[in-house]
Amino acid sequence: MTAAPARAPKVNLIGLEKTDYKGRESTLCNGCGHDSISSQIISVCYDLSIQPTQVIKLSGIGCSSKTPAYFLNRAHGFNAIHGRMPSVATGATLANRTVIAIGVSGDGDTGSIGLGQFKHMVRRNVPVVYIIEDNGVYGLTKGQFSATADEGQKLKYAGINELPPIDLCMEALAADCSFVARSFSGDPKQVQALLKAALSHHGTAVIDIISPCVTFNNHEESTKSYPYGREHEMPLQEITFVPKREEIMIDDYAEGETIEVELHDGSVIMLKKIGPDHDPTDKYAALHLLEEAKSERKFITGLIYIDQGRATLPEQLHLPPEPLATLPENRVRPSREALAKVMHDLEW
Repeated sequence: MTAAPARAPKVNLIGLEKTDYKGRESTLCNGCGHDSISSQIISVCYDLSIQPTQVIKLSGIGCSSKTPAYFLNRAHGFNAIHGRMPSVATGATLANRTVIAIGVSGDGDTGSIGLGQFKHMVRRNVPVVYIIEDNGVYGLTKGQFSATADEGQKLKYAGINELPPIDLCMEALAADCSFVARSFSGDPKQVQALLKAALSHHGTAVIDIISPCVTFNNHEESTKSYPYGREHEMPLQEITFVPKREEIMIDDYAEGETIEVELHDGSVIMLKKIGPDHDPTDKYAALHLLEEAKSERKFITGLIYIDQGRATLPEQLHLPPEPLATLPENRVRPSREALAKVMHDLEW
């Protein structure tokens, strides 16, 4: 009897298998929400047929900042010091505007030591997908409160938090971020849709993903725990991402109004309203929504705000289409004659 031929591996549009998008084995705690996010990044990059060598992975310090090792092993990577990843992202995307930048940070790395860097990166509209893996604690240093910890939150080794939390989505909005979203690591479908939209966005795309720390902050009272997330999550929209390469088909959704948001590369994100009547293109509505959610301890997820009109930092600086990193020395270093002329013009 003739043996059945081996089944050919499933590949995407550029001929890569899903395993080509994986990284090393995770060393995080079993059940950590960060590992789920890494899995969604792998799936999304495979689905979108992103060339891994065209990606630069960026991170700072913390449990979250270890995760770039767990996806896209063929990509470039830079693990910066605590809170300084936005500066590296800015430099990398200016030096080579053709790279796809994916930054992974945490609530401590972004909300505490790196808050200033984060705000300036956002206001410059640096073209980067900036993922915040938000669990309300410093997990790597054994469970202290972070800047996003709930007021009144109790931790075994840290006592009670007396300070109000920083809302990183609100901070991004205040700095004129052009794409702001929030999600929950336990909602992989929504995480994938938001990641696909973020990767097609023209500018800074901030996704604050509540990612429970199973070791230090996974009790029912915490708004950043699995039990709280599963019970209280209120999606703003049912999100479907339609890549540019596919024909855009929109069904007649009788359940509610559908808003189409076309991204700069021609892709479309479709938002079917199933929660509050929220327009993600209205910045004031986005701010009101976040303030309301904070006061009522709501766990709002989905696309909070998008602005398609802002120029990116490379565009604002009028950089040439050819990446600066590939320009030859004679095009980036002034000649002796040019320097002599500058010095002559500066003479009194």
